Amino acid sequence: MEPLLIIMGLLAFFVIIFAIKGLKIIQQAETMIVERLGRFHRALDSGINILWPFMDQPRQIHWRYVTQDASGEKRLTVTKLTDRIDLRETVYDFPRQNVITKDNVTMEIDALLYFQVTDSIRAVYEVANLPQAIEKLTQTTLRNVVGEMDFDECLASREIINTKLRTILDDATDKWGVKVTRVELQDITPPAEVQEAMEKQMRAERDRRAAILKAEGEKRAAILEAEGEKEAAINRAEGEKRATILEAEGEAEARYKIASAEAMAILKLVEAFKDRPGDPANYLIAVRYIEALKVMADGKENKIVYLPYEATNFLGSIGGIRDMFKGA
Repeated sequence: MEPLLIIMGLLAFFVIIFAIKGLKIIQQAETMIVERLGRFHRALDSGINILWPFMDQPRQIHWRYVTQDASGEKRLTVTKLTDRIDLRETVYDFPRQNVITKDNVTMEIDALLYFQVTDSIRAVYEVANLPQAIEKLTQTTLRNVVGEMDFDECLASREIINTKLRTILDDATDKWGVKVTRVELQDITPPAEVQEAMEKQMRAERDRRAAILKAEGEKRAAILEAEGEKEAAINRAEGEKRATILEAEGEAEARYKIASAEAMAILKLVEAFKDRPGDPANYLIAVRYIEALKVMADGKENKIVYLPYEATNFLGSIGGIRDMFKGA
């Protein structure tokens, strides 16, 4: 009995070991490539999977991870062997690299690459070291793209560089079962002397724009001031013109009313002289002479009164007035 119990115990132990070795739990958004006797067998889905121990073995692949140093401050990127393939979108932060532009300017570029494994089988069997292959392909492609552009064009056309890189890398990595979703340039660092020249150029450009804005402001102010003076002169001229017209119209109207009044007075005088002896004209002349003498003698400094040269006419007019009143 004892040997039988020992054999049964050993069998149970081997069954338990086989069950543990053959049971694989795959996380969501992960997969595992399984080979049976050295040949591809199948890709495991997420969940519980059962394998034949010693016959089915996971295929080891290189994968890149981001870790921290002992202090927990500095982030480190390391590549390790693993049997799990992450199907989520992954970001690779490549170290800075020197590139040369078309006009022979050397600068440093820091790039980010976002990609996703779409075919795990090809990602394992079409390339030996997927992270390293993507990194080297990105670096060489970046050098080629930047080498076709001038320095100023590189600084002003980051989106164009990103688009070209993504298109080229997506086509090149398609046979590896990888989809490149985005490529971003984090930083472009030109040489120190170029940075200094750019800063001087920037300051000169700002000074030039400030001078232009100041000149345009002064020009606009002068134009507005001249237009204001012009409008003011026009308004003054219009006002003076209107005042002169109104004054002339007033004088004309006054003269017209005076003439009308005098005409009416003459008519009244003529009517009054119809039944009386005398000439109305002599009467009017005499009245005008009397008014003129009154004005001449009204001044305080006047000591001499001048009579008209033809005094006889004046006296005759006064005599006519006397005769007129006698007839009355």
